[in-house]
Amino acid sequence: MKSQANLAALRALEAAERLHSYSLAAQELFLTHSAISHQIRQLETMIGAPLFVRSGNSMRPTAACRRLAVSLRRSLHDIDTALRLAATADNGATLPLELSAMSDLADAWLIPKLGEFTDAHPGVRFSLRRHADIASPDPASVDIGIWHRPVELRGFRLVRLPEDTVIAVCSPELLTRYPGLTADTLPDAPLLHFGTRSWREFLEAAGCADAEPSADVTFTDAGGLLGAALAGRGVAMIRTLIATPYLDTGRLLRIGDIEIPAHLGYFVTWREDHPRAADITAFSDWLCAQLSAGDRRR
Repeated sequence: MKSQANLAALRALEAAERLHSYSLAAQELFLTHSAISHQIRQLETMIGAPLFVRSGNSMRPTAACRRLAVSLRRSLHDIDTALRLAATADNGATLPLELSAMSDLADAWLIPKLGEFTDAHPGVRFSLRRHADIASPDPASVDIGIWHRPVELRGFRLVRLPEDTVIAVCSPELLTRYPGLTADTLPDAPLLHFGTRSWREFLEAAGCADAEPSADVTFTDAGGLLGAALAGRGVAMIRTLIATPYLDTGRLLRIGDIEIPAHLGYFVTWREDHPRAADITAFSDWLCAQLSAGDRRR
C-alpha cells in the first residue's frame, strides 16, 4: 500500500518519541499540542497500531514507535542534508559536518585543537554540538558522534579512541584550606564524585584501602564535575587529557602521582555510506593520532 504519511507528521512522531511528550514536541516544532496529537493519530490509523500510550504525565512510545523513530531519524537527517546541499550547490560552498562530542572533551581539548585539523583540511568545516549525557544519542541525528557509549548499529563505523587515565586534581584555593594534601591523605578532603567512577580504586592505589569515601556531592556529567573542581568545591578524579589544559595554566593542581585507567572510553561513530566518509575518516584518524601521541600530562 502506498504511504499516505506526510513529512510534517513524521517529524512530529520523531520529536514526540525522542522527548516522550506531545507538548515538548509541539514547542520544538512550533506547533500546537492538538496538531501533534492529530498528526500522530493519522499515522496510527495508517499503520493500524498504537504508537504511544499515556504513562503519568508523559507519552510512552510503543515498540513499533521506537523502531519507526530510529529509521525516521536517519531518513530525516538525509532529507535535511539534501536540502542544505541543494541550497549551497550554486555557490560551491561545502556544508559543515555536524559533530556531536562529549562536553568535557569538547571544552577542554577538542575546541582548542580543532583548528589544527581544519587548517590541514581547508575543505572541512564543523558545526559542533556539546553532549553531556552518558547515554549516546541516535547516531543518525548527526554526521559524527564522539560519545562514551559505543553505538553498535548495522551500517555505522565505530572507532575507539586511545585509552586515557584518571588523576586527582583540585583548585589552588582548596589547597590553601588543606595544606600539605597528598594522595594518601585524600580521605581528609572533600571528594567530588562522578556517577560512573568510584574513588575506591584510586584510594586503594594510593594505599588508603580502608578509607570510606563520603559522597556528599555526586555529578552525572563530567562538565559539572570539572566546574566544581575549578570552583574549589573539592578534589575530583579527572581524565588526564581533560585536566592537562587546566594544569598548564595553574587553574588546577595535581595531587600526588597516582593514576588509574579511565575505563569509560570515547568512541567515534559515523555512517559507513556517508557521502563525506573520506573527510570523516581523516578526522577520526587525526583524533587517534593526536591522542596516541601523548598530548597530555603524564
